[in-house]
Amino acid sequence: MIAYVDSSVFARIVIRQPDCLTELEGCEQRVTSQLTQLECLRAIDRARLVERLDVDEVLARRLVLFEQLRRTSRIPIVRSVLDRAGSSLPLPVRALDAIHLATAQQVRERRYPALVFATHDRRQGIAARALDFEVVGL
Repeated sequence: MIAYVDSSVFARIVIRQPDCLTELEGCEQRVTSQLTQLECLRAIDRARLVERLDVDEVLARRLVLFEQLRRTSRIPIVRSVLDRAGSSLPLPVRALDAIHLATAQQVRERRYPALVFATHDRRQGIAARALDFEVVGL
């Protein structure tokens, strides 16, 4: 399986939420947007404030994130992705979700026609299905 992995999947691993997507371990290739790093770092900082994490725990979660990202190809947010994200989509989506969807569409068209979309975000998964992606993680 070759999968586009959105931020919700990495965040669940990093924040240590239950029901992480185990199918990713056997993935032939994982890709994501550069945006994922930022979103996950924000999630770690949010957890630091809400859960009152100490410095060691914050560092441990950051290390998990960067280990996950090291095993994942990160796609830059280029003008063509932003243009596509700003175009009409079959369902209403938030701006950052549109960037993930546009990145995945571009990767599917240019490299991996059988690309699977991995997400734990229900709205994102519905939007990905509307764009003819096979979705895992819901």
